[in-house]
Amino acid sequence: MDSVAYVTVDVFANERFAGNQLGVIPDARGLSDAQMQQIAAEFRYSEVTFVLPPEDPANTARVRIFTPTMEIPFAGHPNVGTAFVLGAQTDVFGKASGDVLRFEEKAGIVEAALLRDDGRVAGASILAPQPLSVGRQIDSDTVARCASISAGEIRTETHAPVITSVGLPFALAEVSDLETLARACPNTAAFAETDRRFSCEGEQFALFLYTHLPDNPWHLRARMFAPLDNVIEDPATGSASGALGALLASLQPDRDLDINVTIEQGIEMGRRSLIELTVRKSDGLVRSVRIAGRCIAVMCGSISL
Repeated sequence: MDSVAYVTVDVFANERFAGNQLGVIPDARGLSDAQMQQIAAEFRYSEVTFVLPPEDPANTARVRIFTPTMEIPFAGHPNVGTAFVLGAQTDVFGKASGDVLRFEEKAGIVEAALLRDDGRVAGASILAPQPLSVGRQIDSDTVARCASISAGEIRTETHAPVITSVGLPFALAEVSDLETLARACPNTAAFAETDRRFSCEGEQFALFLYTHLPDNPWHLRARMFAPLDNVIEDPATGSASGALGALLASLQPDRDLDINVTIEQGIEMGRRSLIELTVRKSDGLVRSVRIAGRCIAVMCGSISL
């Protein structure tokens, strides 16, 4: 095997060179684990996906997700972008892709539905693979040190900073306003200390900050920092967004609720992203979280091995 084909995609983007960059290897057969990690490190995107034939023929593919330093069980924008790439193909490993794709991942089965404009694949939505999990609370002083802001700028009326997951854990914290969010800056030493104290189920500590926009209580702006995984800042984080939408829905007094949430991210990086969430709650429990976004293909080529 001398080379392997790749495609790059801007995910959660309405225009090219916005959103979150993703590398996709549509046929990763023959690659070793070490080669996958080396390719992800070479791209230095927040994630690269490697597509393999499914273990169960009822599913579309097995998808492995690598950051520049490690494999992770689930992430939002890699699934949306991979569905977009595979959905534009005539087939996936000899089987027609259809409008609904099922990916086998370490976190479980991820179901993706294609979004189309006039018949052309324009993006995808995915169902989070795991139910809402709410873990340890984190004190405001610790979060403030990680984000280089003051503890008084962290809001706790709705919820305290808390580790939450629908497939990948994040520390979620609300800040007081857009100015505070824009001023936040990751403190790597504080992240390292926090990681030792608040282990995210084996994942390195990642912080998702957000605030509400004034026009709509379900329109949010967010930033995500994960410097311990060489992601100083991520322009779009679907898995964290899904966890946040699920957490906020769970805290609403309504036992039955369908909400649509829009999260803007990447503004401060010059890579505006739009993440659309649909959260369904019934009998007091969050039953599903759907994460959706548009995608734009950017590059294609081959990697010499």
